[in-house]
Amino acid sequence: MRYPDGGGCGPGGRLARERVRLEAAERFVRGEKTTDIAREFRVSVRRVEKWRRAWREGGVEALRSKGPASRERLSPQQWARVEAELKRGPLAHGFEEDQRWTLGRIKTLIGRLCHVGYTVPGVRKLLIRHGWTCQVPLRRAVERDEEAIEVWKDEVWPRVKAPRRTWAPISASRTSRGRA
Repeated sequence: MRYPDGGGCGPGGRLARERVRLEAAERFVRGEKTTDIAREFRVSVRRVEKWRRAWREGGVEALRSKGPASRERLSPQQWARVEAELKRGPLAHGFEEDQRWTLGRIKTLIGRLCHVGYTVPGVRKLLIRHGWTCQVPLRRAVERDEEAIEVWKDEVWPRVKAPRRTWAPISASRTSRGRA
């Protein structure tokens, strides 16, 4: 099991990681080698050594999840308000350049609405914790006219596009030109 860089996983991710550690503890009891366990779970040998050390010192309880790495600073009501405003879009909050939520913009929005300061990486972790993912927007103009595009593709493009070259016997050699 590979862990994503940067952490910030939600409760489901923490439970999945905990299950891996607890299964590793069962293998420690059976006396399996660290390298075999690391290979099986697709983690580093050093990670398994750390788990084994914690298991020796504190037993299985030492491998259980200790909850989120940081306490969330937004209350459930504040998060609900932020989420509702995110769904309204950036334009509703004065970001007129484009229709994308960036982490910096979301940080500004949280500050304006809740008077709570977050760092940009903290905003990323907050969003991941609540099930939001990075999205790459389709770059389409608001004024886009699908019918006009289809007409252009069918009528104008065939006239503009250069005709394909016809087949003519040429040499396969890269150094000499073939005779036509």
